[in-house]
Amino acid sequence: MGRTGMAVLVFMLVLVGLLLLVSCSAKESNLVSGDEGKHEEAPTELHVFALQEPGIELQTNDFTRYLEQKFNVHFNWEVISPDGAREKRQISLAGGDYPDAYFLTAYIDQFSQSDLLKYGKQGIILPLNELIAKYAPHVLAAMAEHSELKALSTAPDGNIYGLPAYSECFHCSYPNKMWVNVQWLAKLGMDVPTTTEAFKEMLEAFKSSDPNGNGLADEVPLSGSTEDFGVRIIPYLMNGFIYDDDRHYLMLTDGKVETAADKPRWKDGLAYIRSLYKEGLIDPGAFIQNAEALKRIGDNEGVSMLGVAAGMHPAIFAGESMNDYVPIPPLAGPYASYATYQGGGMQPGAKFVITNRASKEAQRKLIEIINYMYTPEGQTTSQNGLEGIGWRKPQAGEKALGADVKPLFTSLILINEAKSTNSGWSGMAHLYMPREYRDSWVAGSDMYTPDGYERRLYEATRLYEGHEPKDIFPFWMLWLDPAEADEAGILHTNLTNYIEQSTLRFITGDWDLDNDWDGYVAGLRDMRIQRYVEIMQRAYDLYKK
Repeated sequence: MGRTGMAVLVFMLVLVGLLLLVSCSAKESNLVSGDEGKHEEAPTELHVFALQEPGIELQTNDFTRYLEQKFNVHFNWEVISPDGAREKRQISLAGGDYPDAYFLTAYIDQFSQSDLLKYGKQGIILPLNELIAKYAPHVLAAMAEHSELKALSTAPDGNIYGLPAYSECFHCSYPNKMWVNVQWLAKLGMDVPTTTEAFKEMLEAFKSSDPNGNGLADEVPLSGSTEDFGVRIIPYLMNGFIYDDDRHYLMLTDGKVETAADKPRWKDGLAYIRSLYKEGLIDPGAFIQNAEALKRIGDNEGVSMLGVAAGMHPAIFAGESMNDYVPIPPLAGPYASYATYQGGGMQPGAKFVITNRASKEAQRKLIEIINYMYTPEGQTTSQNGLEGIGWRKPQAGEKALGADVKPLFTSLILINEAKSTNSGWSGMAHLYMPREYRDSWVAGSDMYTPDGYERRLYEATRLYEGHEPKDIFPFWMLWLDPAEADEAGILHTNLTNYIEQSTLRFITGDWDLDNDWDGYVAGLRDMRIQRYVEIMQRAYDLYKK
């Protein structure tokens, strides 16, 4: 699974993907009724490949049945589980017996841009331009209103081979946050740190001053995990020295693409993190454990164990104690006070494509369904389920998440009470969620209640907003030259692994920064870092045109 992958997966499954249990009669009352659900002709058969998330059965799902009645279609699902989803999707194409369409989940198994170009050139994946122009006015309007969506969707040859997940998730935009146990701060008479020096002093106090009060030196000053939803501790700490994008390790200087990982300031950042590790202020498990193991520390029974944790939001690492944690703003270090920015939650590639196996009628029905899902009602029903089950209309006095925004939807899912209802499609439905849509959901005024959790994340993220570099490498918007895409993919994988493994060796002391730094930099050159930078420079220059 990719790095942004699990982030949004965990968050969306908790917040909007799973719905409250309700009776069958409530579901039946919300399905299409009247003339809209009556059709004389036989339904159009749609053979669709999809990832089926836990708690969802697509064949009997409420939204599936709703679409079947509304558009007079019948879905023949080819479903897979999240494990090995990307590989299973590739196998389905390689076998030749592929479906009419793919409805994928962006953060798990969507098509990459190189996939789209490859299969588009082969004629397996169809261009959607003409279908959108004829049958999808809402998609056209969205692309006109949000130029980034059009750029993200349109290949260098002008074709739209698939549609991405356009989700302007504000708190996802700055995933690499730090959260501190405010009860421990209060006991020690300390403030939330704002500098790298104060951060270290706080961790030292957590380690030596028994803030949990049990008389044992059992506190974990700082921990994290290895997934991609802001839980990796290095980017946040490195950003006080040099910008760490937590993906490509690339930066821009006056329009010139460079790697950050061979710069003197990167070395200084490593020295700082090494000093934390050497003093026992960083949990060694942060570099090897998953989020489930991290949460066991955060949810320790009896006394609190965790002082500071990395994460997009506190529900990742804490359950009942999540309200004890407050965000730490980007730290001011010797050279910078950056926050990692990841394109508003947008990922290059496509989660929806139509293949050359689809009949003309199936193509039209599929794009009409997508067009409906681009409406606020369609997006809400597709992800949350039917009205009255996963959402309702706002009541008097309820306020939207966004300031001065009219509230349109109220979730019936609470952060700590989410249960499966098999009513919506969850993450598979995330197609078009611009910020104005997300801001129109009701959020409680009290940030520390379940219905105010989204507001809490919103306010926390405001601490990070604007701390990204003014000149930032927009990897989420770039299309690579098809002739270089495979090479770039291999280089990226090899270089990322080398940088991250080397970083860990420096932090743990396996390598010495004074004696082994030059050899590490030479290793980057040997692995053709300059060739990778050249390819990304060309992609960036094309994007700027």
